[in-house]
Amino acid sequence: MKTSKGISLFGLAAVVFMMTVAAKCSTKPENSNGAQWSVQVNRVDAGDVNLDPAFQIAIYENLLDELNKTKQFKQVLRDGDRSASNVSDLLILKTSVQKYTPGSETRRAVTTVSGATKLTVRSQLVTRDGKVLFERKVDGNVRFMGGNLRATHNLAHNVAKTIKQSSLQVPSQPAPAQSAEGSASSKRT
Repeated sequence: MKTSKGISLFGLAAVVFMMTVAAKCSTKPENSNGAQWSVQVNRVDAGDVNLDPAFQIAIYENLLDELNKTKQFKQVLRDGDRSASNVSDLLILKTSVQKYTPGSETRRAVTTVSGATKLTVRSQLVTRDGKVLFERKVDGNVRFMGGNLRATHNLAHNVAKTIKQSSLQVPSQPAPAQSAEGSASSKRT
């Protein structure tokens, strides 16, 4: 048995190593010109949904954590961060809860078909002047094992993943003088 445990631990370590290497090799450059947005995460708006404040806070904290993990943004700032006023290429993440179905950890543990905790939010990335660059409805849930607040982690992970997979436009930068002349001469001919 010691041999099988040793082999399984070695196999697990090898799989983790290979996944890490594959993840590093498959990461695409954020933007070809090096420009990158920063993001400020606003507090979660519960709207008309009867949402426990612990869920609201957990969604917010998990969003900060998951967006940092993506490495897609120069900075991930909290709502009310005074340094945000000095950031030129800033997006604001607005999250509003659309649906919430409270679940039961006990029912999930006893039966695998009921007791799921479900969350649906609308996420928007907007510029300071209010231009919406990204808007999606995103779900998060916990269906089988885990605490009810696990749904907030899954939701934040799904929001960060959806943002990373979207193609955000590159922050505006002044065009180089040479390319401006090239485009002007091509318009004349």
